[in-house]
Amino acid sequence: MSPGDEHDGYGGSGQTRTRLPEGNTGDVHGGTRRPARGSRSLLMAVGVVVLLVAAIAFANRGGGGPEGTSPSTGTPGKAATAPTGTRPVTGHDGTVPTGYAHDEQGAQSAAANYATALGSTDMYQKGPREALVRAVYAPEVVDGLLKRYDASYSPELMASAGLEPNGTAPAGLTFVARTVPIGTKVTDYSGDKATVEVWYVNLTGLAGQGSTKPVTSAWFTSTQQLSWTAQGWRITSTDEHEGPTPVNGDSRASVAEEIAAAVEQYGGFTYAR
Repeated sequence: MSPGDEHDGYGGSGQTRTRLPEGNTGDVHGGTRRPARGSRSLLMAVGVVVLLVAAIAFANRGGGGPEGTSPSTGTPGKAATAPTGTRPVTGHDGTVPTGYAHDEQGAQSAAANYATALGSTDMYQKGPREALVRAVYAPEVVDGLLKRYDASYSPELMASAGLEPNGTAPAGLTFVARTVPIGTKVTDYSGDKATVEVWYVNLTGLAGQGSTKPVTSAWFTSTQQLSWTAQGWRITSTDEHEGPTPVNGDSRASVAEEIAAAVEQYGGFTYAR
């Protein structure tokens, strides 16, 4: 499931007009003959029932054709998330789900979970960051990426985020860094390579009494280039841009203590397409 996409049914309306043959008022020899009214009425009633049953079956039909296509035309439709019977993952590599299917569905599941991992608090601490990067990226790009990440997550960045130099939250505060995928979309697939876009919302900030870095949300779309390796789907490169961003609603912003409690009480998900 696109984004757009993203978890959809099919519907429509129409009328069917059935013209029944008129009864003869006489036979070919000119003699008069009264039509069999009872038999014709029965046939008409049966015909109406059959038409109604067929109309109801057609209106309620959904998902009968291939996923992502219209059952009436076969043209591409919305890529809805629907149960397929395929297990999304079979294990874990540290905190990262692994064991994705070698198909488009598996590539989307991998991309969603990798986006979640790369937006987590583990990325702010050197040891957990290295383990995470080795779990989601292809082996040939890991070493170069680790050097760039180590340079990016500098003491200056930590200070700007209100964190200690080692990436942990100050005493009494909870550091929030959580990515929540909204949907995924395959833009290219060739068996051992896939390009997948992940639309997600990212929460970051410090929650707790006295926080000067409140938790805020930001919307992004990440484009991941994935390759099938001996370890399964792994990222070879990523790109990111802002949005699509919805209009803020009228919900009241929670106080820092509520956010801190929610982050500690509500666990994350393993995402699957």
